[in-house]
Amino acid sequence: LFAVILGEIANFAAYAFAPAILVTPLGALSIIFSAVLAHFILKERLHMFGVVGCILCVVGSVGIVLHAPKEREINSVGEIWHFATQPGFIVYSCVAVVGALFLIFWAVKRSGHRKMLVYIAICSLMGSLTVISVKAVAIALKLSFSESNQFIYVQTWFFIFVVIICCLVQLNYLNKALDSFNTAVVSPVYYVMFTILTILANMIMYKDWVSQSATQIATQLCGFVTIVAGTFLLHKTNTSSTDRHAESAPTPPPPPPPPDQICVQG
Repeated sequence: LFAVILGEIANFAAYAFAPAILVTPLGALSIIFSAVLAHFILKERLHMFGVVGCILCVVGSVGIVLHAPKEREINSVGEIWHFATQPGFIVYSCVAVVGALFLIFWAVKRSGHRKMLVYIAICSLMGSLTVISVKAVAIALKLSFSESNQFIYVQTWFFIFVVIICCLVQLNYLNKALDSFNTAVVSPVYYVMFTILTILANMIMYKDWVSQSATQIATQLCGFVTIVAGTFLLHKTNTSSTDRHAESAPTPPPPPPPPDQICVQG
């Protein structure tokens, strides 16, 4: 639990020093470390396809890091508020909130076997707004520690409020998805949908890709697709290993019938 908290704090701090387009896709590296540690500590054998999945995640991550846009210099929360109140991001925010409310109050009750995608869509839409707000709060903390207090502004507290609300909605519906469906299916689908919407929201708000060439943008997209392929391959390998283990396990003998139901022949 302490390691999880420490990791989330480090992830939160990363948003203050690097663009979300770089930080969010690199979350796939946690999958690699989990697979490798499980292989050595939990004796969960990492098969050849799992190794290939790890390699694909590393290659995709390196491609994204080498061609990521430079972090925009921000000197106050007011600058972030200026970006957040541009027409493009206001339209995206309204679409995300209305879409999430529509899914919560209408689609959840009528989705049937597609309920997993509805849950993940809610988490991803709210998650994209969470990342934008988390980045604003992280920058506010960084500037405040540099003797420029940003917590005297209403905008900072507004971003904190958005973080709390969006996180609560995410946790609620992500837990519902994990309760009802296989983790090996939920995790990669959630990672892909959440990362795509986060990159889209960040691109609309900060316009980080305006200063990049077509080659750099194409390389980042190829790196992200490579990470997605490696993530799905890793989870597919874990699912297949679990199924084979379940099939190879001996079937326990049926319990003996109670004495009043034993039938004596002859």
